[in-house]
Amino acid sequence: MADLLLILPVFFLAGLVKGVAGFGLPTVSIALLALMRPLPEAMALMLVPSLATNLWQAFAGGTLRQVAPRIGPFLACAAAACFLAAGLLARADVALLSGLLGITLVASAAFALAAPSLPAPAPRAERWLGPPMGAVSGAIAGLTGSFLVPAAPWLQAIRLPREQFVQGFGLGVVLVNGALAAGLAGGGMLPAGLGLASLAGLAPAFAGMALGRRVRLRLDEAAFRRTVQVALGLLGLWLALRGFGAT
Repeated sequence: MADLLLILPVFFLAGLVKGVAGFGLPTVSIALLALMRPLPEAMALMLVPSLATNLWQAFAGGTLRQVAPRIGPFLACAAAACFLAAGLLARADVALLSGLLGITLVASAAFALAAPSLPAPAPRAERWLGPPMGAVSGAIAGLTGSFLVPAAPWLQAIRLPREQFVQGFGLGVVLVNGALAAGLAGGGMLPAGLGLASLAGLAPAFAGMALGRRVRLRLDEAAFRRTVQVALGLLGLWLALRGFGAT
């Protein structure tokens, strides 16, 4: 019951953010859950709602055949690195991991708010830079559950068209979350109870998304995105201070 009282509002809010802004369910949910649960537990609870909502994002639309081959090496390296990094969680300092998540959120929020215009790499450079960028993104996701930095800036830098970016990023989240689930399970950190509790987050997540899509029509989306990024940045700062202050 205590898990349900925690999960229902967290995933409804995370779904609301995704419905309005088009992103953020994994990030918002894991950041809020990490305030009340050890980070590995928060990552496990996030898995089912994140997988379900991003499966829809990845396969809705007609651009997957164009984007998947282009970013395939990036995604493959991200998934592999995530699986390997998740295997280290059982031996890692939970407070340090929480601090790392906080730093990741602050960096992501700062980047989004500053909105720098990154130079587009040449096609040849894109081919050899993609795999290491994927590996770094996957390793951070495996340790924190957040697949944002440097994944989102990289996919923006290679100038993916908007629909390809949406589908490509959604596919990345699906693959990384699948690798994360396998890594957590292999380390004994995905017990049946947490899996069932994560399943309970599906309904509030989709309900929040449905409401968010309605709210989007009445809100200034750019202002809402900025508000979300500021909130995530402050939340990340708190997690970083708490995590590193506890060590």
